[in-house]
Amino acid sequence: MLRLFHRRNKRLLIGVDISSTAVKILELSKKNGRYQVESYGVSLLDEGCVFEKNILNSDAVIEALRQALRIANPRSSSAAIAIPTALVIDKLIEIDANLTTHQRELQIRIEAEQYIPFPLNQVNLDFTYLKEQELLSGRYKVLLAATPTEHVDTRIELLELAGLNAQIVDVEAYALERVYRYLMMLLPEQIDTVALLDIGHYNTTLTVFAQDKTIYSHEQLFGGQQLTQHIQRYYGLSLSEAQRAKQQGVKALPKDYEVEVLSPFLQATVQQAARALHLFQASEVARPIQHIWLAGGSAQLAGLVVLLQQKLAYTVSLVNPFMQMNISAQVDKTQLMHDAPAMLLACGLALRCAT
Repeated sequence: MLRLFHRRNKRLLIGVDISSTAVKILELSKKNGRYQVESYGVSLLDEGCVFEKNILNSDAVIEALRQALRIANPRSSSAAIAIPTALVIDKLIEIDANLTTHQRELQIRIEAEQYIPFPLNQVNLDFTYLKEQELLSGRYKVLLAATPTEHVDTRIELLELAGLNAQIVDVEAYALERVYRYLMMLLPEQIDTVALLDIGHYNTTLTVFAQDKTIYSHEQLFGGQQLTQHIQRYYGLSLSEAQRAKQQGVKALPKDYEVEVLSPFLQATVQQAARALHLFQASEVARPIQHIWLAGGSAQLAGLVVLLQQKLAYTVSLVNPFMQMNISAQVDKTQLMHDAPAMLLACGLALRCAT
């Protein structure tokens, strides 16, 4: 009845992240309790192929998927992909713990009809019992998640046309929380509250993670696109030329790039980060932040980590989910470490290999 997001999992799994600027794939395995990066690949997308999580050019995305697969040469064809969080309705409900499994599913369906503004035959619906299972009142906490079927079908079709077998369709927020939990285990025990500042192409998101849970998330309209557009205007380049120049960095641009173009963007980034942190500290869940991870496609910009530390008075570091993982001999470790801050979603999906 409730066959929803998840299909049967396999031991090797490829996490697929289709972002605004690139297709990123990552294949993980788990051996003797330790994760290993088996393969990974990144293929760039032209501006406009994906806009605000919507796939506008399917052919370009399929070709980018195929190119990423050629780069990675993965062992598996089983893949996990995520639905953007904004396209998913989730709801925490409680049900009677004394019901049979069949009765629970019927009750969950009845509850879902109250919260989902679509006919249930037009949505993919899933649920999970939370770890803090039974309450003192004899009831279970259940998390519902649903999205219109078209969002799932579109992404599964893209994977299949690229030669992959979609085993899991996840939710972006859940996949990211999975990798946050993994990263938190690598930090010293005295650190229990960390903020992740993710500078994407269109948006910057501040997520605060404490004691194995996401306690706050806020997105604002600012990202690497502003730097691309500034390069385009200042040097009279096409959009695609500006995008390539930004990716290549200072070596691909005139000597005045750092002063005239890059420095103003870095200053603006610091201002946006300060604003995001101020909003968190003014929220109901405010608490001292002990460390800031920097993620996203613009995280590697020269001087950004140092500038953030100086201006915000926090310890800031580039996030790297692979620092305690084994790396297969076929993987370019140097390139992987360079790309690491932009690989969180792909990693969070690939971590499903052990579940």
